Amino acid sequence: MRLYNIKENLAARDLFGVMHMNESQVQTAPPFRWTLYSYVVKNDTGFAPNPFFGYCTLACCKPEIRRTARVGDWVIGLTPRAERNHVAYFMQVNEILPSFDLYWRDRRFAKKKPRHNATVVLKCGDNIYEPIGSKEYRQLRSTHSYRQTDVEDPERKAHDLRGKRVLVSQTFAFFGAMGPGLPPELNSLIVGRGHKCRFPEEVKADFLRFVEGVGLGGVRAVPRQWRSGDDSWMSICGGCAGTVR
Repeated sequence: MRLYNIKENLAARDLFGVMHMNESQVQTAPPFRWTLYSYVVKNDTGFAPNPFFGYCTLACCKPEIRRTARVGDWVIGLTPRAERNHVAYFMQVNEILPSFDLYWRDRRFAKKKPRHNATVVLKCGDNIYEPIGSKEYRQLRSTHSYRQTDVEDPERKAHDLRGKRVLVSQTFAFFGAMGPGLPPELNSLIVGRGHKCRFPEEVKADFLRFVEGVGLGGVRAVPRQWRSGDDSWMSICGGCAGTVR
């Protein structure tokens, strides 16, 4: 997994909201007003978000965030209050797939289609909605199906599909069970139910400094709720686990 230069990445995406701009374009581009979303990752199983195979994807859960986020925005997921609201992951939205059809058909995400008879990392895929007609989908056996069987869970299915879009990132860090704590200046990111997204500019600036200090590096630790002794999460990312500073 590629390690990103955070300063280069922030300059390329955050300030102007686009990639690969030449010098003259940068000088005339208007400031990009990005949004920071924070929420609690209650169930950290490697499913939502799914940080494996080089991409951190948010395809299920949090439909409000998926409907409204834009390229260049940041999402941070925290552990529950009982686990001291540590950072579970953060990602910058690099790409948005506007439909589950596109997510299903994109070869980059083929390995995110869950396989129930495979290793744990392959079972927890979030590419679970197979197009079967005009705006109709079949929910695969997965974390969100009924008792993880071939029977669909209508409530979870409706909840997931309400988000309509899939958020994709290669600019992320996933800490799982080894997440760093929030510094005092970011305590306003702590949230109960739902999510927060209305933060003053100084908090957003503090967040970017925090990201730069902690660093990226993709998957850096096992998800909190993971089968004991299973290391398939490490094998698929080529030993990408790093040290949380």
